[in-house]
This record gives sequence, C-alpha cells and structure tokens, in this order.
Amino acid sequence: MTPTHFIGQHRDELDTPVLLVDLDILDRNIARMARVITKEAGVRWRPHTKGMKSPALAHYLQRAGAQGVTCAKLAEAEIMAAHGIQDILVANQVVGPIKADRLARLQQFTRVTCAVDSVEGATALGRAAIEHDTVIPVLIEIDTGIHRSGTQPGEATVRLAEAITQVEGIRLMGLMTWEAMGAQPEKMHEKKQEVARLLGAFTDTAEACRQRGFPIEILSCGGTVTYWMSAFHPGITEIQAGGGIYGDMMYRGKGVDHEPALTVMTTVTSRHSAQTVTTDGGRKSMSMDLADPQPIGIDDMVKLTLSAEHAIVDVSKPRDTPGVGDHLEFIAGYSDTTVFLHNHMVGTRQGIVEVVWPILGRGHLT
Repeated sequence: MTPTHFIGQHRDELDTPVLLVDLDILDRNIARMARVITKEAGVRWRPHTKGMKSPALAHYLQRAGAQGVTCAKLAEAEIMAAHGIQDILVANQVVGPIKADRLARLQQFTRVTCAVDSVEGATALGRAAIEHDTVIPVLIEIDTGIHRSGTQPGEATVRLAEAITQVEGIRLMGLMTWEAMGAQPEKMHEKKQEVARLLGAFTDTAEACRQRGFPIEILSCGGTVTYWMSAFHPGITEIQAGGGIYGDMMYRGKGVDHEPALTVMTTVTSRHSAQTVTTDGGRKSMSMDLADPQPIGIDDMVKLTLSAEHAIVDVSKPRDTPGVGDHLEFIAGYSDTTVFLHNHMVGTRQGIVEVVWPILGRGHLT
C-alpha cells in the first residue's frame, strides 16, 4: 500500500509508529508566525526547512506568506530546487570543490545564496561560478554568540567584505547571523535586552560595511526562540525561523508557547508492570537529544526510556490504561531530529488523514 492510500482514513487505522501533524494546529502556528513576521514586523519570512525536509510542506508555507526557504545543507537545497522552490538560502558554508561545483550548477535552476566566513571559501565559490558562467550570491555570516562559525562583528567583518567584493564570480548581498544565545536568560526583559544587544552589533556592522561602500541589502537572522523579538529590530530584512510551526517540546521548554502540532503515534506492546507502559516507538522513530518526547494523556510520567525500537514509560501510580494494542501518542521532543527519521509525514484534520507529505530531504546530508 502506498502512503497516499491513507488519505481519507481515520488516524486510528494507521500502522505505527507513524509521524503525524495536526493540520489545524499547524495552520494556526503558521498563521501566527506569518502574522508576526510579515504583517506586524513587515519583514520577509524565509523559514528554515531543516526540520521539514519536505518540498510539499515548503510550498504550503509559501502559500501562507513565506518567501523562499532556508536550508542547512546544499543537498537539501537541491531537493527544494528540484521541486520548484525558487529562492533558497543555504545558511551554512559551502566548502570544497565538489560542493562549489554543485552550487554553481544549481544557479541555472534557481537562486541559491549561501553563507561565507572566509576569503578561502569565497574564492573557491568564485572559481566554480566562473567555470559555469554564473554568479553565486553570498551572505557573510557573523558570530553573535554561537561560536560555531562566522566572523566577529565590526572590523573583522568589514575586512572580509572588502576582500570578497574583489572575488570574481560571487556577489555580496548582505549579512546573516543566529542570535539564539540571546534567548538564554530566564527573565523576559533580559532576553529582550540580550537579543537587542546582539542584533545591535549585527546591524552596526552592516552600517559600517555600507559606509565603506559595500552593498548590504539583506540582514537575515532569527530562529524560533527569538523571531518574535528579532523581526522588530531596526534594519533586519528577513527572518529564518521555521521549527516553530511544530511547537515541539524543545521549543516549548525555551518559552515558545506554540501549540504542539507534531507527534509520533505508537502502539502499546506490553504492560510489563502496572506502572510501566511499553510501546513500539523508540529512538528510530523519535529523538530525545534536546528534549524528551511527551506522552499525551499520561500526566504522572516519572521516567521515559527509549531503546532502538521501544519507548518505556514509567509512571508514579499503577494504572490500567493504555492497554496492550491501544495507541499512545508522543509530542515530538525536537522536530529537527525526529522528522528525518521518517519517510512520510501524515497530516490529519479532525482525525482524518488529509495529506501525506514525503520527506524527500531525508538522507540528503552533503
């Protein structure tokens, strides 16, 4: 049976484990993000699709107000381009002759911008672009606290901008950053102050580049934990937040009060004891690296253990339900590392399967 045969069935008829998305909740989360970013803040929404990996879902977001997408890897961008997405940002460094060649070839089909943080990386992209008679647009990544990649704000970025504007085959379009460290403080006013401080350094650097005559059109930033602050910072032109459409446990734990739309439905396979519920969904169907999945309807869980193929839920008091053969649904712990475990995402509305989205980016890691 092909996955599209599920359409029209009740969700309870599906075999498990299965990745589900509640379309009513998804629509509300999408509408909320689109409203805040595009209507209230008046900037562009370029959602990150590393936790979606589905061109069909990317198109769904375009119809809801997004403009283009963000990808984590070049292979993800290739999948999106092959399925009609026309404006893509790879928010990552594209390094090495093989990848540079792929990126240059991709420009023939769609506009794909990527991040750079070194002259060496920019020069390699320029060579590939010249070979294919094209130009690769780039954004300089600035490090605002993640300490993973990117130049330092200020003069270091200005110097890099000066160097790469001399590189034939690439075009400097702007700057990007990920200011997530600004969301670390617990108190809301401290979060806002820290995000404003980090983005202040970011936008000040953009202005310093402009004063030297370098073209800075795009200022791209903003993840789900900060978008509702970052979108309103003066000078920001686009927001990359994407994972908020799911409202997973990781984001909820960081104070993002989006509704949980993404779940993994499992079947109870054993009641090993009156205080233990074992299901057929383990680490191969849901992740617990940044946050634990949360079983729906069990409010006295004291421990969750995931093995390869089982979830073991220990509860504080003996209980009769759920019984063997019953379904137990888990809110996704972290959507990015849950979605890519599945081949399809099944969208339901009021319990009925309405759509099945292939996760075509699964396994495309280069």
